[in-house]
Amino acid sequence: MRIASLLPAATEITLRLGLRESLAAVTFECPAPGVPVVVDTAIPPGLAPAEIDAWVGERAAAGLPLYELDRAALREIDPDLILTQDLCRVCALPAGTVEEALAEIGSAATVVSVDPHTLDDVLAAIADVGAAAGAHHAASQLVRDLTERLAAVAAAVADAPRPRVLVLEWTDPAYVPGHWVPELVRRAGGEPLAGVEGGRSVAAEWSALQAQAPDVVVVAPCGFGLDDAVAQAGPVRDRFPGVPVVAIDSAELVVKAGPGLVDGIEALAWALHPARVPEPPAGRIIRT
Repeated sequence: MRIASLLPAATEITLRLGLRESLAAVTFECPAPGVPVVVDTAIPPGLAPAEIDAWVGERAAAGLPLYELDRAALREIDPDLILTQDLCRVCALPAGTVEEALAEIGSAATVVSVDPHTLDDVLAAIADVGAAAGAHHAASQLVRDLTERLAAVAAAVADAPRPRVLVLEWTDPAYVPGHWVPELVRRAGGEPLAGVEGGRSVAAEWSALQAQAPDVVVVAPCGFGLDDAVAQAGPVRDRFPGVPVVAIDSAELVVKAGPGLVDGIEALAWALHPARVPEPPAGRIIRT
């Protein structure tokens, strides 16, 4: 089977299912050296967060794509299974674009859209990808392992005080998260502020966020790793004097809807309850 993963989360799932040899195409963000890249970003390199926000807004208002699909390469690869999404057009290529491309190139590939809004949806998506790729047993085992790890965190923080946690998914301007991110905080033993569980990420005024008086602020800029999160945490600290500010590898642990979200919960649980949860590996989260 030839699998084209047009979503980093789907690539993560595919790799965790032991299907590396079946990966025939990926995106520019996917950690799969040697696999052809068929999705690239239209976002110019080197932009600051405010510039990225402005560029995305202008591009969306003009009806222009944020990602570019190499239709010729996809035709040449001729995948049997395509993994894509319709959850967020800012985050990845939407499924509608893929279906249009398949019609254009005459492909009969099966398309599976990975569109979770909650952690349970992520676990269900793992099962769906496993079923479509003929990896039922591996998917069941992975879901079982992740569920056991979630239960271990829940037991560790069950009777602990729950700090009020503000997660920032963008810092210039400020955005608070939706989808599964508030759930990550809750499962890690915190009380999520501002974000809407299962909803959309939304812009917010700094004065309104400061008025919520968080006990902890987590800087988790969408698509950025730990180093960038640490850099963006500096101005955030100035806005919340005396409040602990945590930077996290958002790209791998917060915004990518795959098995890494469980790593993210474990990392957040350690940041909120360090005496109860083992410290995660270096490079995942830092108290700045």
